[in-house]
Amino acid sequence: MENPRPEKVAVVNEVRDRISAAEAVVITDYRGLNVPALAHLRKQLREAGGEYKVYKNTLTRFAARELDLDLDEILVGPTALAFVGTRDDGTPGDAVSLAKALCQYADDSNFFSIKGGVLDGQVLSAGDVSALSKLGTRVEILSELLGLLEAPLAETAALLEAPLTETAGLLDALLTEMAGLLESLSQKGSEAG
Repeated sequence: MENPRPEKVAVVNEVRDRISAAEAVVITDYRGLNVPALAHLRKQLREAGGEYKVYKNTLTRFAARELDLDLDEILVGPTALAFVGTRDDGTPGDAVSLAKALCQYADDSNFFSIKGGVLDGQVLSAGDVSALSKLGTRVEILSELLGLLEAPLAETAALLEAPLTETAGLLDALLTEMAGLLESLSQKGSEAG
């Protein structure tokens, strides 16, 4: 870029900073989507913890090159970038949730398509993004992990509780037997006296 205008430099810097700061970026072709459809997509992405932004391909290429990312083949035609961000409730988004939301939208749309992306500094193909969308989200994986950790603990608690329950049952039977013996001795003592 020879003698670039300050506005263009600012956009390149913004794109570079956003790509380098994001856990993941998914690059899409939004051709054919009207304003209401884009607003709907943006809403779905916010719920998944993503943000959707349209940048000029040439400026995005400059930003990508500054990050040593080769996105030239992906940045062709109408292109928008979806960044992992924060959900409406303030919780952080994640790459899988973003990929799931975009792939679902692409499946439901006749126009919208996934071109590729960037995950932790690595360029992804459209197929890679699709594979990413099939993984479990952070919440799903943490729930599974918690279940795996909880099962042995619950089993251990049950094993430790069983002898105590048996001992309590034995003590209860012993006390009942002793109470019966004491009552029987008390009756014999009153009959003898």
